[in-house]
Amino acid sequence: MTREAPALGSEDAVVHLARRASWGATPELVAEISAVGRVAWVDAQLNPASVPDAATTDLVASTWPRLRLATWEVHDTYYPSSTGDLGTDVIQAYLARALWSKRQLLEVLVDFWTNHLVVTAPWGDAWDAVHRFHVDVVRAHALGRYADMLVAAAKHPAMLNQLDNGSSTKRSPNENFGRELLELHTVGPGAYPESDVRRSALVLTGLSTDRESGEYYYRHIRHHTGPLSVMDWSDPNASAFGEKVADSYLVHLARHPRTAATIARKLAVRFVSDDPPSALVDRLAQVYLANDTRIAPVVRTLLLSSEFGGSVGQKVKRPLENMVSTARVLGVRPGPATTSWLGDLVWNAKVAGQQPMGWPAPNGFPDVAGAWAGAGTTLAAWNWHMGQGWEATSSTPRVAYPALRGLLPAVVPSTYGALVDALATRLLLAPLPTAKRDAVCAFLDKTPEAAVRSTDAVLGWRLPYVVALVLDSPEFATR
Repeated sequence: MTREAPALGSEDAVVHLARRASWGATPELVAEISAVGRVAWVDAQLNPASVPDAATTDLVASTWPRLRLATWEVHDTYYPSSTGDLGTDVIQAYLARALWSKRQLLEVLVDFWTNHLVVTAPWGDAWDAVHRFHVDVVRAHALGRYADMLVAAAKHPAMLNQLDNGSSTKRSPNENFGRELLELHTVGPGAYPESDVRRSALVLTGLSTDRESGEYYYRHIRHHTGPLSVMDWSDPNASAFGEKVADSYLVHLARHPRTAATIARKLAVRFVSDDPPSALVDRLAQVYLANDTRIAPVVRTLLLSSEFGGSVGQKVKRPLENMVSTARVLGVRPGPATTSWLGDLVWNAKVAGQQPMGWPAPNGFPDVAGAWAGAGTTLAAWNWHMGQGWEATSSTPRVAYPALRGLLPAVVPSTYGALVDALATRLLLAPLPTAKRDAVCAFLDKTPEAAVRSTDAVLGWRLPYVVALVLDSPEFATR
C-alpha cells in the first residue's frame, strides 16, 4: 500500500514534484500540476499516450527524419561511410524531447534507462543502430515490463555490438555481455560466483547480427549446447537453436529479487537521495516483483511515498540537467537554427563532463553529488547560464527566447530587494535566502532597500548578468 507524501504545504510539494519528475521545473509545469493535483498528474504522466505532445513529436519527425530508418536501411544507404552514424541525430532528438516534451516523466525515465542499458553515441560500435535502440528498446519499454526491455536489449544489434556479443561463439565466448548483464543490468555484484560469468556468456552465444544488414540475427551454429546453470537458473540447453533458452535466462534474471533490489535502489537514487532509505528500496522492490517487473507501479509508489515527500533538497542536478533546466525555465523554444543551438548544448555539456550518451564505461553517468563537485563542472554550468542570457538579447538568436524583461513582474518592484525576490521566485520557484538576495543586490552596488528607477541598468543591459547570477545559485543547482 502506497504511503502518501506528507503535506509539505501543497505549493512546496508541487514544486518538489516538478523538480524531480521533469528535466526542470517551470512556472507553467507547476501550474499544470497544481490544477489537476499531484496524484492525477503522476497517473497521467505514467500513461504518456494520454498526454498530448504533437508539437514535440512533429519537431522530432521533421528535424531528424533519419531516425525513422531501419538499421538495414542505414547500411544500404551509408555503409561503410561514417556519415551514416546517426548518433548526433539521436542525441539532439533526445535533448529536444527533454526540453519541450509535455511527457516529462517519460523523458526522465528515458534518461534513467539510457544510463542503465548503456549504448554510447556518437561514433561507437553501434553507429548503425543506436537510434533504433533508443526508440525500440528504451522509449518503447521505459514504463513497461523490465523483462521485456531486457530481452529487447539483448536482441538488439546496438547492444550486441556495444558489448561484443555479436562475435561471441561456443568455441570462443566473449564474456563482456554475460558479465555486464549480471553485474550492471540485473542482480548486481556479489550475487554470483565468477564462474557464472562464463556460463552466462555461453547462454548468450548465438545472439548476433547480420553483417550485411546490421540487423539482429540468431546464429545457431555459434550457440553452445549442453546443460547450463547460472545462480538458481538452469536449462538442459540441448539444441543449437537456443534462442528460447536465452529468453528464459533473461526473463529469469529480470524477475530475480536481487534485480528488483538493483532497479529499486537506482530509481530511489534518481528520485529521492544519493543514499535512499533501505525501507523505501525494499518496498519498491516488492512492488516491482508483485507487478511482474512493471516499472510504472514502482515509479508511482516512489513519487507518492513519504520518503520522496521528505527528500526536498537532497539531490543535485547533473551538468546536462542543469543546462536543460536553464533553457526550460527561460522559456526557450525551437527557432531558426535549433540544431546548431543543440550542438552548442552538447558541446557545453561535454566541457562539464557529461556529453549526452558519451559515458565511456558501461555503468552510465553517476547520479550522486560527489561525482559532479569539481570547479570545472560548476564553471561550465555558469558559463552556459551567462551564454543563454547573452543569446536571449541577441538580434539573431538561433532559438526563440522570450524577452528577459518578461521574467520580472509587469509592475516593476519598487526596491532592489523586492526585484531580486521577484526574479528568484520566477527562476527558482522560491525566493533566495536573505543573505544571497542581499549578495545579488551588492553585485548591483545597491542595498535591498534602494529604490529601483525606470532608467536603472538592472532593467536593461545588466539584466542578463543578474539572471545568470540567480541561476548560478546552489538553489538552482538543486534537483
